Amino acid sequence: MKLKILISTILNAPMTRLDSNQPNLPDQASPRPAQENPWVEGIKTIALSAVLAFGIRTFVAEARYIPSGSMLPTLQINDRLIVDKVGYHFRRPERGDIVVFAPTEKLKEQNYKDAFIKRVIALPGEKVEVKNGKVFINDQPIQENYVEDRPAYQYGPVIVPDNQYLVLGDNRNNSYDSHYWGFVPREKIIGRAVVRFWPPNRVGSIQPEPSYNK
Repeated sequence: MKLKILISTILNAPMTRLDSNQPNLPDQASPRPAQENPWVEGIKTIALSAVLAFGIRTFVAEARYIPSGSMLPTLQINDRLIVDKVGYHFRRPERGDIVVFAPTEKLKEQNYKDAFIKRVIALPGEKVEVKNGKVFINDQPIQENYVEDRPAYQYGPVIVPDNQYLVLGDNRNNSYDSHYWGFVPREKIIGRAVVRFWPPNRVGSIQPEPSYNK
């Protein structure tokens, strides 16, 4: 129920008008309120709805859609997701998180303006290498149960800088990600994709959960 309310608000659902919270005193007549122009009342309701939706979208959560196949098979083209923008104020991004982030400086140099969505693979200070179709973190292969295909490229070894993250698409051989353009600074991360609300037959948490997080 809470999820449905949040999604409705994010998608600019109409607001429910609230009554005054001032109680009537016993044995005291309540003066009849003046009739408000319905147009004025409607404008107030729309304005309040817009302000609330903007506040939630800016600070709490927002809806995003998937425009490409770089995250196949986990995310399909045109999937709609809710992105949590609050959680990372209380914890750091973890390996396996699917994150939305603003273009890095290198991406801006290439005229990218829209946000990206990828999976966090390596954390600050970790050594990462891609070889023989596997990802190695600190010289140990990680088990990935979510990729479309094993990576057909070599990368690294490199050490992830402080306060930055290496991100890769689940569609490893068809994803423009960190192995091309580098790391994502923490301040560029907008939030974490937490639930899919469209299409109806795929509504729910984003699966599969990474095997190394179980």
